[in-house]
Amino acid sequence: MADSGDGSAAAATRRRRRLTRLIVFAAVVTGLAVIGLHGRLPAPRDVLKALAGAGYLWILLAAFLQAASIGAFALQQRRLLHSLGVHLRRGRAFAIILASTALSISLPAGPALSTAYTIRQYERAGATREIAAASAIVSGLASIGGLALLYVGGGAAIVAGSPAALLNWRPLVVVVGLAVLTTAVVLAGRRYSRRPPASRSGRTGGRAARYVRIALNSAREAWRAGAGLRTVDWAAALAYATVKWLADLLCLIAVARGLGLPVGVAALAGIYLSVQIVRQVPLTPGGVGVVETALIAGLTAAGATGIGAAAAVLLYRLLSCWLIIPVGGLAALLLRREPSRDRAVK
Repeated sequence: MADSGDGSAAAATRRRRRLTRLIVFAAVVTGLAVIGLHGRLPAPRDVLKALAGAGYLWILLAAFLQAASIGAFALQQRRLLHSLGVHLRRGRAFAIILASTALSISLPAGPALSTAYTIRQYERAGATREIAAASAIVSGLASIGGLALLYVGGGAAIVAGSPAALLNWRPLVVVVGLAVLTTAVVLAGRRYSRRPPASRSGRTGGRAARYVRIALNSAREAWRAGAGLRTVDWAAALAYATVKWLADLLCLIAVARGLGLPVGVAALAGIYLSVQIVRQVPLTPGGVGVVETALIAGLTAAGATGIGAAAAVLLYRLLSCWLIIPVGGLAALLLRREPSRDRAVK
């Protein structure tokens, strides 16, 4: 009985420590956001007045588009796992994506923690570690490819409307380079996965060398699992990733329309795609403070007032980031009650 009491006390202590860390982290994130947006936001009363006059049908459409963006990501993961022989219920796929996204945008080193969490959840659903890792790798490559397609499509539309814009479309060069690098990684990974694993009989080289060999063998097995995907599976993953990014962009456009910002669709797309480059630098969790500052600066430079830009960014980030954190936390709690294996596809 004493041991049971000690165990309960230790568990309570761990919960208190986790809660304390969460509170401290939330305070740090809030502080970073305040610092990043200091002097850039108008008076809160003016922002609230702009929000009160928003077109709520546009805002409802924006919320639907953001849900569609998350849904496309979840369906991509479900399709990849199904192609690799793992059956995952649609509801569970959505819950995993919501929980992992909440981790990614709310914690330091969030993307890495989110990937580890997703792989662990896929293992609970019946996937091997190699298949779960392969799904994460393919998803990441498809995400880069989908964003690159948006850049290429947006660049083509701008050049078609104004050929002189080609001289100023420098980010397109960066994205084409990323697309080429992604293709090279895919081809190299497929070739590397065909090589036989290193012999485990040799234990020379020390502990670090053994860890490197284990990591390389694990990566090879993950690539080997991914290499089993058909071309149509890769195309479907790319299509879902493109829909995910496009729906997120359309969410921003809908919010801007709902608030009546005098910014054209082409300018909004350019601002969005430019911010995505900034967003890849993990200065703060979820880009808090950085993304808001960049979006407000871009919108005001494109002709929006400071009040309208602040209101639009607050609404967009509420839908695309801040609301996902509590919803993802609830999804994580529900996943803890799920059985460790899915049997049927619904």
